[in-house]
Amino acid sequence: MTIRLYDSRTQSVVDFVPLVDGKVGLYVCGPTVQSSPHIGHLRSALVYDLWRRWFAYRGLDVTLVRNVTDIDDKILALASDATEEWWARAYRYELEFTAGYNALGILAPTYEPRATASVTEMQTIVSRLIERGHAYPAPDESGDVYFDTASWPTYGALTNQKLDDMASATDADPRGKRDPRDFALWKGSKAGEPESASWVSPWGSGRPGWHIECSAMSRRYLGPEFDIHGGGLDLRFPHHENELAQSTAAGDGFARHWLHNGLVNVEGQKMSKSLGNSIFASEFLALARPIVVRYFLGAAHYRSTIDYHEGALDEAEAALDRIEVFLGRAGRRLAGTRFAGVGARVVPTAFAEAMDDDLNVPQALAVLHDTVRRGNAALDDDDLDAAAREWQHVLAMVTVLGIDPLASEWSGSGDGAAQVALGTLVEKLIEARQSARASKDFTNADRIRADLAAAGITIEDSPTGSHWSLEQ
Repeated sequence: MTIRLYDSRTQSVVDFVPLVDGKVGLYVCGPTVQSSPHIGHLRSALVYDLWRRWFAYRGLDVTLVRNVTDIDDKILALASDATEEWWARAYRYELEFTAGYNALGILAPTYEPRATASVTEMQTIVSRLIERGHAYPAPDESGDVYFDTASWPTYGALTNQKLDDMASATDADPRGKRDPRDFALWKGSKAGEPESASWVSPWGSGRPGWHIECSAMSRRYLGPEFDIHGGGLDLRFPHHENELAQSTAAGDGFARHWLHNGLVNVEGQKMSKSLGNSIFASEFLALARPIVVRYFLGAAHYRSTIDYHEGALDEAEAALDRIEVFLGRAGRRLAGTRFAGVGARVVPTAFAEAMDDDLNVPQALAVLHDTVRRGNAALDDDDLDAAAREWQHVLAMVTVLGIDPLASEWSGSGDGAAQVALGTLVEKLIEARQSARASKDFTNADRIRADLAAAGITIEDSPTGSHWSLEQ
Protein backbone atom coordinates (compact mmCIF):
# COMPACT_ATOMS: atom_id res chain seq x y z
CA MET A 1 0.00 0.00 0.00
CA THR A 2 1.43 3.34 -1.11
CA ILE A 3 -0.55 6.56 -1.00
CA ARG A 4 0.49 8.99 -3.72
CA LEU A 5 -0.28 12.69 -3.74
CA TYR A 6 0.28 15.66 -6.01
CA ASP A 7 2.83 17.91 -4.31
CA SER A 8 2.17 21.49 -5.41
CA ARG A 9 5.74 22.48 -4.65
CA THR A 10 7.37 19.90 -6.91
CA GLN A 11 4.38 19.88 -9.26
CA SER A 12 4.50 16.11 -9.40
CA VAL A 13 2.79 13.05 -7.96
CA VAL A 14 4.97 11.55 -5.25
CA ASP A 15 4.84 8.65 -2.81
CA PHE A 16 3.75 9.75 0.63
CA VAL A 17 6.21 8.64 3.29
CA PRO A 18 5.26 9.95 6.75
CA LEU A 19 7.83 11.85 8.78
CA VAL A 20 6.99 9.56 11.69
CA ASP A 21 6.05 6.01 10.79
CA GLY A 22 2.31 5.41 11.21
CA LYS A 23 1.44 9.05 11.79
CA VAL A 24 0.37 12.01 9.65
CA GLY A 25 0.66 15.66 10.61
CA LEU A 26 -1.69 17.73 8.43
CA TYR A 27 -2.08 21.51 8.70
CA VAL A 28 -4.92 23.18 6.80
CA CYS A 29 -5.47 26.90 6.44
CA GLY A 30 -8.90 27.51 7.92
CA PRO A 31 -11.20 30.49 7.58
CA THR A 32 -10.62 34.16 8.17
CA VAL A 33 -13.83 34.79 10.08
CA GLN A 34 -14.75 38.18 8.67
CA SER A 35 -18.08 37.19 7.09
CA SER A 36 -20.35 34.21 6.47
CA PRO A 37 -18.89 31.11 4.81
CA HIS A 38 -19.57 30.36 1.16
CA ILE A 39 -19.57 27.06 -0.67
CA GLY A 40 -15.88 27.38 -1.50
CA HIS A 41 -15.08 27.25 2.20
CA LEU A 42 -17.17 24.10 2.59
CA ARG A 43 -15.49 22.45 -0.40
CA SER A 44 -12.00 23.12 0.98
CA ALA A 45 -12.80 21.74 4.43
CA LEU A 46 -14.43 18.68 2.86
CA VAL A 47 -11.36 17.93 0.72
CA TYR A 48 -9.13 17.59 3.78
CA ASP A 49 -11.82 15.66 5.62
CA LEU A 50 -11.65 13.12 2.79
CA TRP A 51 -7.85 13.02 2.95
CA ARG A 52 -8.03 12.52 6.69
CA ARG A 53 -10.59 9.72 6.41
CA TRP A 54 -8.51 7.91 3.79
CA PHE A 55 -5.28 8.21 5.78
CA ALA A 56 -7.15 6.83 8.80
CA TYR A 57 -8.63 3.96 6.77
CA ARG A 58 -5.10 3.07 5.69
CA GLY A 59 -4.18 2.74 9.35
CA LEU A 60 -2.41 6.07 9.90
CA ASP A 61 -2.88 8.15 13.04
CA VAL A 62 -3.85 11.60 11.74
CA THR A 63 -3.33 14.87 13.57
CA LEU A 64 -5.26 17.50 11.64
CA VAL A 65 -4.85 21.15 12.58
CA ARG A 66 -7.20 23.69 11.00
CA ASN A 67 -6.70 27.24 12.23
CA VAL A 68 -9.10 30.12 12.65
CA THR A 69 -7.80 33.55 11.66
CA ASP A 70 -9.71 35.74 14.10
CA ILE A 71 -7.64 38.92 13.77
CA ASP A 72 -6.74 40.75 10.56
CA ASP A 73 -7.27 44.05 8.74
CA LYS A 74 -10.62 43.11 7.21
CA ILE A 75 -12.10 41.91 10.48
CA LEU A 76 -11.18 45.20 12.13
CA ALA A 77 -12.39 47.25 9.17
CA LEU A 78 -15.76 45.52 8.99
CA ALA A 79 -16.28 45.91 12.73
CA SER A 80 -15.19 49.56 12.88
CA ASP A 81 -18.62 51.05 12.24
CA ALA A 82 -20.61 48.46 14.15
CA THR A 83 -21.74 48.32 17.72
CA GLU A 84 -20.33 44.81 17.93
CA GLU A 85 -16.75 44.32 19.12
CA TRP A 86 -14.36 42.92 16.50
CA TRP A 87 -13.71 39.77 18.52
CA ALA A 88 -17.44 39.17 19.01
CA ARG A 89 -18.04 39.53 15.28
CA ALA A 90 -15.21 37.09 14.56
CA TYR A 91 -16.60 34.54 16.99
CA ARG A 92 -20.10 34.86 15.57
CA TYR A 93 -18.84 34.03 12.09
CA GLU A 94 -16.63 31.27 13.46
CA LEU A 95 -19.79 29.60 14.74
CA GLU A 96 -21.32 29.86 11.26
CA PHE A 97 -18.33 28.05 9.78
CA THR A 98 -18.55 25.34 12.42
CA ALA A 99 -22.27 24.89 11.73
CA GLY A 100 -21.55 24.45 8.03
CA TYR A 101 -18.81 21.90 8.68
CA ASN A 102 -21.03 19.96 11.07
CA ALA A 103 -23.93 19.94 8.62
CA LEU A 104 -21.72 18.21 6.04
CA GLY A 105 -20.42 15.60 8.47
CA ILE A 106 -16.89 17.04 8.37
CA LEU A 107 -14.99 15.62 11.30
CA ALA A 108 -13.78 18.11 13.88
CA PRO A 109 -10.03 18.79 13.58
CA THR A 110 -7.69 17.40 16.20
CA TYR A 111 -6.84 21.01 17.06
CA GLU A 112 -8.54 24.20 15.92
CA PRO A 113 -6.42 27.07 17.27
CA ARG A 114 -7.33 30.72 16.99
CA ALA A 115 -4.62 33.09 15.86
CA THR A 116 -5.12 35.34 18.87
CA ALA A 117 -4.08 32.47 21.17
CA SER A 118 -0.63 32.07 19.57
CA VAL A 119 0.69 35.65 19.47
CA THR A 120 3.62 34.80 21.75
CA GLU A 121 4.75 32.06 19.37
CA MET A 122 4.46 34.49 16.45
CA GLN A 123 6.67 37.03 18.22
CA THR A 124 9.26 34.32 18.85
CA ILE A 125 9.51 33.54 15.13
CA VAL A 126 9.72 37.24 14.23
CA SER A 127 12.56 37.72 16.72
CA ARG A 128 14.41 34.73 15.28
CA LEU A 129 14.03 36.12 11.75
CA ILE A 130 15.44 39.50 12.83
CA GLU A 131 18.38 37.78 14.53
CA ARG A 132 19.11 35.77 11.38
CA GLY A 133 19.02 38.85 9.17
CA HIS A 134 15.80 37.95 7.32
CA ALA A 135 13.51 40.58 8.88
CA TYR A 136 13.80 44.17 10.01
CA PRO A 137 11.82 46.67 12.08
CA ALA A 138 10.67 49.75 10.19
CA PRO A 139 13.13 52.63 10.71
CA ASP A 140 10.29 55.10 11.31
CA GLU A 141 9.52 53.49 14.69
CA SER A 142 5.99 52.71 13.53
CA GLY A 143 6.26 49.29 15.14
CA ASP A 144 6.05 47.48 11.81
CA VAL A 145 8.33 44.52 11.09
CA TYR A 146 8.85 43.17 7.57
CA PHE A 147 10.28 40.02 6.04
CA ASP A 148 13.27 40.88 3.86
CA THR A 149 12.44 38.96 0.68
CA ALA A 150 15.78 39.79 -0.96
CA SER A 151 17.60 38.08 1.92
CA TRP A 152 16.08 34.68 1.22
CA PRO A 153 17.37 33.16 -2.06
CA THR A 154 14.60 30.55 -2.34
CA TYR A 155 11.73 33.01 -1.97
CA GLY A 156 9.27 32.06 -4.73
CA ALA A 157 10.10 28.33 -4.59
CA LEU A 158 6.52 27.21 -3.94
CA THR A 159 5.02 29.01 -6.92
CA ASN A 160 8.13 28.94 -9.15
CA GLN A 161 8.42 32.70 -9.35
CA LYS A 162 11.43 34.97 -9.44
CA LEU A 163 11.54 37.93 -7.08
CA ASP A 164 12.01 40.37 -9.94
CA ASP A 165 8.73 39.19 -11.49
CA MET A 166 6.63 39.59 -8.33
CA ALA A 167 4.21 42.42 -7.67
CA SER A 168 4.38 44.55 -4.55
CA ALA A 169 3.02 43.06 -1.34
CA THR A 170 -0.22 44.80 -0.40
CA ASP A 171 -0.73 43.23 3.02
CA ALA A 172 0.65 46.18 4.98
CA ASP A 173 1.38 49.89 4.91
CA PRO A 174 4.57 50.37 2.84
CA ARG A 175 5.69 53.24 5.11
CA GLY A 176 8.82 51.46 6.38
CA LYS A 177 9.63 48.90 3.68
CA ARG A 178 13.03 48.49 2.09
CA ASP A 179 11.46 46.77 -0.88
CA PRO A 180 7.81 46.93 -1.97
CA ARG A 181 7.73 43.11 -2.15
CA ASP A 182 8.58 42.71 1.53
CA PHE A 183 5.61 41.54 3.57
CA ALA A 184 4.46 42.29 7.10
CA LEU A 185 5.35 40.08 10.03
CA TRP A 186 4.16 42.51 12.69
CA LYS A 187 1.91 45.56 12.28
CA GLY A 188 2.28 48.51 14.61
CA SER A 189 -0.89 49.93 16.10
CA LYS A 190 -2.59 52.69 14.12
CA ALA A 191 -4.77 55.53 15.29
CA GLY A 192 -8.41 54.52 15.57
CA GLU A 193 -7.78 50.82 16.05
CA PRO A 194 -9.20 49.29 19.23
CA GLU A 195 -6.79 48.69 22.09
CA SER A 196 -8.13 45.14 22.39
CA ALA A 197 -6.63 44.39 18.95
CA SER A 198 -3.10 45.22 20.11
CA TRP A 199 -0.39 43.22 21.91
CA VAL A 200 2.82 44.42 23.53
CA SER A 201 5.94 43.44 21.57
CA PRO A 202 9.67 44.29 21.43
CA TRP A 203 8.92 46.52 18.43
CA GLY A 204 5.96 48.35 19.93
CA SER A 205 2.30 47.58 20.45
CA GLY A 206 0.60 46.00 17.49
CA ARG A 207 -0.68 42.76 16.04
CA PRO A 208 0.62 39.96 13.84
CA GLY A 209 0.66 39.93 10.07
CA TRP A 210 -1.54 37.38 8.37
CA HIS A 211 1.17 35.03 7.12
CA ILE A 212 3.08 34.65 10.38
CA GLU A 213 -0.02 33.27 12.09
CA CYS A 214 0.02 29.92 10.28
CA SER A 215 3.78 29.47 10.67
CA ALA A 216 3.39 29.85 14.43
CA MET A 217 0.30 27.67 14.82
CA SER A 218 1.58 24.83 12.65
CA ARG A 219 4.85 24.81 14.61
CA ARG A 220 3.06 24.91 17.95
CA TYR A 221 0.80 21.93 17.23
CA LEU A 222 2.80 19.86 14.73
CA GLY A 223 6.41 20.83 15.38
CA PRO A 224 9.06 22.59 13.27
CA GLU A 225 8.61 20.03 10.47
CA PHE A 226 5.46 18.15 9.54
CA ASP A 227 4.01 16.09 6.71
CA ILE A 228 1.44 18.09 4.77
CA HIS A 229 0.23 21.66 4.44
CA GLY A 230 -3.11 22.10 2.69
CA GLY A 231 -5.40 24.89 1.59
CA GLY A 232 -7.26 26.44 -1.30
CA LEU A 233 -5.54 27.08 -4.61
CA ASP A 234 -6.08 30.81 -4.09
CA LEU A 235 -3.75 30.71 -1.07
CA ARG A 236 -0.64 29.52 -2.90
CA PHE A 237 0.53 33.09 -3.41
CA PRO A 238 1.20 35.12 -1.47
CA HIS A 239 0.03 33.37 1.70
CA HIS A 240 1.63 29.95 1.41
CA GLU A 241 4.68 31.29 -0.37
CA ASN A 242 5.26 33.67 2.52
CA GLU A 243 4.64 30.99 5.13
CA LEU A 244 7.25 28.77 3.52
CA ALA A 245 9.81 31.56 3.28
CA GLN A 246 9.48 32.84 6.85
CA SER A 247 9.40 29.37 8.44
CA THR A 248 12.40 28.00 6.56
CA ALA A 249 14.32 31.25 6.99
CA ALA A 250 13.70 30.90 10.73
CA GLY A 251 15.34 27.47 10.62
CA ASP A 252 12.31 25.16 10.49
CA GLY A 253 11.84 22.32 8.02
CA PHE A 254 8.14 23.24 7.76
CA ALA A 255 5.84 21.28 5.41
CA ARG A 256 7.30 18.33 3.49
CA HIS A 257 4.38 18.26 1.04
CA TRP A 258 1.84 20.82 -0.17
CA LEU A 259 -1.75 20.07 -1.23
CA HIS A 260 -4.04 22.62 -2.87
CA ASN A 261 -7.72 22.10 -3.61
CA GLY A 262 -9.52 23.62 -6.58
CA LEU A 263 -12.10 26.36 -6.31
CA VAL A 264 -15.85 26.53 -6.98
CA ASN A 265 -17.37 28.36 -9.95
CA VAL A 266 -21.01 29.29 -10.39
CA GLU A 267 -22.48 28.84 -13.86
CA GLY A 268 -18.99 28.93 -15.37
CA GLN A 269 -17.83 32.03 -13.52
CA LYS A 270 -15.52 32.38 -10.56
CA MET A 271 -17.38 33.31 -7.38
CA SER A 272 -16.71 36.90 -6.37
CA LYS A 273 -18.36 39.71 -4.48
CA SER A 274 -17.99 42.00 -7.48
CA LEU A 275 -20.02 39.64 -9.67
CA GLY A 276 -22.55 39.10 -6.90
CA ASN A 277 -22.59 35.35 -7.53
CA SER A 278 -21.27 34.07 -4.21
CA ILE A 279 -23.44 31.39 -2.65
CA PHE A 280 -23.37 31.32 1.12
CA ALA A 281 -23.14 27.99 2.87
CA SER A 282 -26.47 28.41 4.64
CA GLU A 283 -28.22 29.13 1.33
CA PHE A 284 -26.62 26.14 -0.34
CA LEU A 285 -27.46 23.77 2.47
CA ALA A 286 -31.10 24.84 2.18
CA LEU A 287 -31.24 23.64 -1.43
CA ALA A 288 -30.85 19.93 -0.71
CA ARG A 289 -30.23 17.40 2.02
CA PRO A 290 -26.81 17.96 3.61
CA ILE A 291 -25.65 14.49 2.56
CA VAL A 292 -26.48 15.43 -1.05
CA VAL A 293 -24.48 18.64 -0.73
CA ARG A 294 -21.57 16.62 0.62
CA TYR A 295 -21.82 14.21 -2.31
CA PHE A 296 -21.83 17.08 -4.81
CA LEU A 297 -18.91 18.98 -3.27
CA GLY A 298 -16.85 15.82 -2.82
CA ALA A 299 -17.52 14.06 -6.13
CA ALA A 300 -15.01 15.94 -8.28
CA HIS A 301 -11.27 15.44 -8.03
CA TYR A 302 -10.02 17.65 -5.22
CA ARG A 303 -7.62 19.55 -7.49
CA SER A 304 -10.24 20.34 -10.11
CA THR A 305 -12.60 23.30 -10.28
CA ILE A 306 -16.21 22.53 -9.44
CA ASP A 307 -18.85 24.33 -11.48
CA TYR A 308 -22.18 24.66 -9.74
CA HIS A 309 -25.05 24.97 -12.20
CA GLU A 310 -28.78 24.53 -12.14
CA GLY A 311 -29.62 20.86 -11.75
CA ALA A 312 -26.24 19.91 -10.25
CA LEU A 313 -27.75 19.03 -6.88
CA ASP A 314 -30.52 17.05 -8.59
CA GLU A 315 -27.84 14.97 -10.30
CA ALA A 316 -26.13 14.39 -6.95
CA GLU A 317 -29.46 13.45 -5.36
CA ALA A 318 -30.14 10.91 -8.10
CA ALA A 319 -26.69 9.35 -7.71
CA LEU A 320 -27.02 9.13 -3.96
CA ASP A 321 -30.54 7.75 -4.23
CA ARG A 322 -29.25 4.78 -6.23
CA ILE A 323 -26.93 3.97 -3.34
CA GLU A 324 -29.66 4.43 -0.72
CA VAL A 325 -32.16 2.27 -2.59
CA PHE A 326 -29.67 -0.57 -2.91
CA LEU A 327 -28.70 -0.42 0.77
CA GLY A 328 -32.38 -0.47 1.71
CA ARG A 329 -33.15 -3.40 -0.60
CA ALA A 330 -30.16 -5.40 0.58
CA GLY A 331 -30.79 -4.70 4.23
CA ARG A 332 -34.38 -5.88 3.99
CA ARG A 333 -33.64 -8.96 1.90
CA LEU A 334 -30.71 -10.11 4.02
CA ALA A 335 -32.44 -9.46 7.33
CA GLY A 336 -32.98 -12.68 9.24
CA THR A 337 -30.54 -14.62 7.03
CA ARG A 338 -27.03 -15.78 7.80
CA PHE A 339 -25.81 -12.79 5.75
CA ALA A 340 -27.43 -10.19 7.99
CA GLY A 341 -24.41 -9.52 10.21
CA VAL A 342 -22.03 -7.08 8.56
CA GLY A 343 -18.42 -8.23 8.86
CA ALA A 344 -15.31 -6.14 8.54
CA ARG A 345 -16.02 -3.24 6.20
CA VAL A 346 -13.32 -3.60 3.56
CA VAL A 347 -13.35 -1.53 0.38
CA PRO A 348 -12.79 -3.24 -3.00
CA THR A 349 -9.26 -3.23 -4.38
CA ALA A 350 -10.21 -0.96 -7.28
CA PHE A 351 -11.66 1.60 -4.88
CA ALA A 352 -8.51 1.53 -2.72
CA GLU A 353 -6.29 1.93 -5.77
CA ALA A 354 -8.26 4.98 -6.85
CA MET A 355 -8.08 6.61 -3.42
CA ASP A 356 -4.36 5.82 -3.12
CA ASP A 357 -3.84 7.57 -6.46
CA ASP A 358 -3.92 11.19 -5.24
CA LEU A 359 -7.39 10.77 -3.76
CA ASN A 360 -9.11 10.04 -7.07
CA VAL A 361 -12.66 10.25 -5.76
CA PRO A 362 -14.33 10.31 -9.21
CA GLN A 363 -12.80 6.92 -10.03
CA ALA A 364 -13.63 5.66 -6.54
CA LEU A 365 -17.27 6.71 -7.04
CA ALA A 366 -17.33 4.84 -10.34
CA VAL A 367 -16.30 1.70 -8.44
CA LEU A 368 -19.00 2.40 -5.85
CA HIS A 369 -21.76 2.71 -8.45
CA ASP A 370 -20.54 -0.37 -10.33
CA THR A 371 -20.77 -2.28 -7.05
CA VAL A 372 -24.31 -1.00 -6.49
CA ARG A 373 -25.31 -2.22 -9.96
CA ARG A 374 -23.86 -5.67 -9.31
CA GLY A 375 -25.55 -5.78 -5.93
CA ASN A 376 -28.94 -4.96 -7.40
CA ALA A 377 -28.46 -7.61 -10.09
CA ALA A 378 -27.61 -10.15 -7.40
CA LEU A 379 -30.77 -9.23 -5.49
CA ASP A 380 -32.83 -9.57 -8.66
CA ASP A 381 -31.38 -13.07 -9.11
CA ASP A 382 -31.81 -13.81 -5.38
CA ASP A 383 -28.07 -14.59 -5.22
CA LEU A 384 -27.67 -13.78 -1.54
CA ASP A 385 -23.95 -14.62 -1.39
CA ALA A 386 -23.15 -12.05 -4.07
CA ALA A 387 -25.65 -9.53 -2.74
CA ALA A 388 -24.15 -9.71 0.76
CA ARG A 389 -20.63 -9.29 -0.58
CA GLU A 390 -21.53 -6.20 -2.61
CA TRP A 391 -23.60 -4.83 0.28
CA GLN A 392 -20.61 -4.97 2.60
CA HIS A 393 -18.37 -3.38 -0.03
CA VAL A 394 -20.83 -0.53 -0.52
CA LEU A 395 -21.11 0.05 3.22
CA ALA A 396 -17.31 0.22 3.46
CA MET A 397 -17.02 2.72 0.62
CA VAL A 398 -19.77 5.08 1.76
CA THR A 399 -18.31 5.03 5.26
CA VAL A 400 -14.89 6.11 3.99
CA LEU A 401 -16.44 8.86 1.87
CA GLY A 402 -18.67 10.04 4.71
CA ILE A 403 -21.88 9.49 2.73
CA ASP A 404 -23.36 6.50 4.52
CA PRO A 405 -27.10 7.30 4.45
CA LEU A 406 -27.62 4.92 7.36
CA ALA A 407 -25.16 6.80 9.61
CA SER A 408 -26.58 8.64 12.59
CA GLU A 409 -25.32 12.06 11.44
CA TRP A 410 -27.69 11.98 8.46
CA SER A 411 -30.77 10.72 10.31
CA GLY A 412 -32.13 14.20 10.76
CA SER A 413 -31.11 15.64 7.42
CA GLY A 414 -33.58 17.09 5.00
CA ASP A 415 -37.09 18.36 5.65
CA GLY A 416 -38.07 16.01 8.45
CA ALA A 417 -41.69 17.11 8.70
CA ALA A 418 -42.24 16.68 4.97
CA GLN A 419 -40.60 13.26 4.98
CA VAL A 420 -42.77 12.08 7.85
CA ALA A 421 -45.92 13.39 6.18
CA LEU A 422 -45.04 11.78 2.85
CA GLY A 423 -44.15 8.50 4.51
CA THR A 424 -47.45 8.39 6.40
CA LEU A 425 -49.49 8.98 3.23
CA VAL A 426 -47.55 6.44 1.16
CA GLU A 427 -47.74 3.76 3.85
CA LYS A 428 -51.51 4.22 4.01
CA LEU A 429 -51.76 3.72 0.25
CA ILE A 430 -49.52 0.65 0.45
CA GLU A 431 -51.81 -0.81 3.14
CA ALA A 432 -54.83 -0.13 0.91
CA ARG A 433 -53.07 -1.83 -2.00
CA GLN A 434 -52.21 -4.87 0.13
CA SER A 435 -55.82 -5.12 1.27
CA ALA A 436 -56.99 -4.94 -2.33
CA ARG A 437 -54.59 -7.69 -3.35
CA ALA A 438 -55.66 -9.86 -0.42
CA SER A 439 -59.30 -9.56 -1.53
CA LYS A 440 -58.23 -10.22 -5.16
CA ASP A 441 -59.27 -6.69 -6.19
CA PHE A 442 -56.31 -6.47 -8.59
CA THR A 443 -57.82 -3.60 -10.56
CA ASN A 444 -57.77 -1.33 -7.50
CA ALA A 445 -54.34 -2.62 -6.44
CA ASP A 446 -52.90 -1.83 -9.88
CA ARG A 447 -54.53 1.62 -9.82
CA ILE A 448 -52.88 2.48 -6.50
CA ARG A 449 -49.51 1.32 -7.79
CA ALA A 450 -49.97 3.38 -10.97
CA ASP A 451 -50.96 6.48 -8.97
CA LEU A 452 -47.86 6.14 -6.82
CA ALA A 453 -45.68 5.66 -9.91
CA ALA A 454 -47.15 8.79 -11.46
CA ALA A 455 -46.07 10.65 -8.33
CA GLY A 456 -42.52 9.35 -8.71
CA ILE A 457 -42.80 6.63 -6.06
CA THR A 458 -41.58 3.10 -6.83
CA ILE A 459 -43.06 0.10 -5.02
CA GLU A 460 -40.89 -2.96 -4.45
CA ASP A 461 -42.64 -6.18 -3.46
CA SER A 462 -40.43 -8.63 -1.55
CA PRO A 463 -40.81 -11.58 0.85
CA THR A 464 -40.59 -9.11 3.73
CA GLY A 465 -43.39 -6.91 2.42
CA SER A 466 -43.83 -3.94 0.11
CA HIS A 467 -41.38 -1.04 0.31
CA TRP A 468 -41.31 2.30 -1.43
CA SER A 469 -38.70 4.77 -2.64
CA LEU A 470 -38.67 8.06 -4.51
CA GLU A 471 -37.54 7.97 -8.13
CA GLN A 472 -34.88 10.49 -9.08
